Amino acid sequence: MYFKNRRDAGKRLCQLLAKYQDKDAVVYALPRGGIVLAVEVAKFLHVPLDLVFAHKIGHPYQPEYAIAAISESGHMLGKPHELKAVGEAWVESEKESQMQEIKRRRKVYLKGQKAISAKGKIAILIDDGIATGLTMQVGIRELQDQHRQAIVVAVPVAPKQTADLLKAEVDDFVAIEIPDDYKFLGSVGAYYGEFDQVEDAEVVAILDNYAKEYAKQSF
Repeated sequence: MYFKNRRDAGKRLCQLLAKYQDKDAVVYALPRGGIVLAVEVAKFLHVPLDLVFAHKIGHPYQPEYAIAAISESGHMLGKPHELKAVGEAWVESEKESQMQEIKRRRKVYLKGQKAISAKGKIAILIDDGIATGLTMQVGIRELQDQHRQAIVVAVPVAPKQTADLLKAEVDDFVAIEIPDDYKFLGSVGAYYGEFDQVEDAEVVAILDNYAKEYAKQSF
């Protein structure tokens, strides 16, 4: 299963989430990549759109390989043996660096706008795909803190072992493709024809355009 681009993947996800139309829901994106898919789902469901900030902590010698992830409120999950191997001082420094980046992104993307609470809502958390699942797990914990009605995770692709792990943590897990681990292509980007990095300006534009387009709708 391949996707032309993130927008294509988002449109395909919409059909799997149709049961949440007319529900009291909020769509949350894991930026930056997740926002491109999430706005398609938010439009389809006619619900508010917001962000959940969760960043991976990459290995110092292989930054794309996640050994941990941290959320805006400080939830952190990681692989203990790998965290031990890189050293406590490095981990603490990287945690601080990622928390500063999260603060920067919230300021730039949301411009002081108050976060939309998930309290009593169906929180639909979206990313452009999952590999290790660490970032998604800490994102889930952010929403669990908010006394939500339910948490739904929706992604285009996730390897089976990771999908099974996340299914146990949420009320509904939706994916277009769940390959066996030995068939997983090794990275999320391998499932896309176009997988360019989403820049800050694109995130801001998507959020601004969505707010303008749907401001008059009654949520």
